[in-house]
Amino acid sequence: MKLSLSSMVRASLFCAFAVAVSVFFRFTSGVVPFSLLPLVVLLAGLSLSPQEAFLSMFLYLLLGLLGLPVFASAPFGGVGYVLKPTFGFLLGFTVSAPLVALLLRRYGKSFLSMFFVSLFGLAVLYPLGLFYLWVIMREVVGKNLTGYEVLKIGFFPFIGFDVVKAFFATSLAWKIRKSQGWIRREA
Repeated sequence: MKLSLSSMVRASLFCAFAVAVSVFFRFTSGVVPFSLLPLVVLLAGLSLSPQEAFLSMFLYLLLGLLGLPVFASAPFGGVGYVLKPTFGFLLGFTVSAPLVALLLRRYGKSFLSMFFVSLFGLAVLYPLGLFYLWVIMREVVGKNLTGYEVLKIGFFPFIGFDVVKAFFATSLAWKIRKSQGWIRREA
């Protein structure tokens, strides 16, 4: 993947945005923390190229694994975080953001299609995160959860908020694209 300097800067800025959001806007209640990171992931996909979106989320993940306290729950960073039940959601960020960017290029001609692309990004993120949650809870924590229990922990409390985040990300990206002339203004 060869990126220009401007692409690397855009990816780095979104990585910094993800770090800022995760550090300053997090709330932990139970196994899965509430954060605004899905908003950042969707905004990256809606605003960057697929390569830039991947790089921005990969850099965020790398910074956390290197020990910087950027993740949404304690210990907030380090290699040991891969054994946290929520690490699968972080892995999902690196898949969801570029996929949103890729689908946006093909289907993102209207606000509604952009919103559906954002929802699809969530539809990719959640199964990855929930499967990882289930595996770690079973293999590391020692709790053999049913599928419904996994949904109670990692899906039901968050999906409504994440749909709102998807709508907000789409609205913001739509306004930016329109103001920059990427979307034709109606006469």
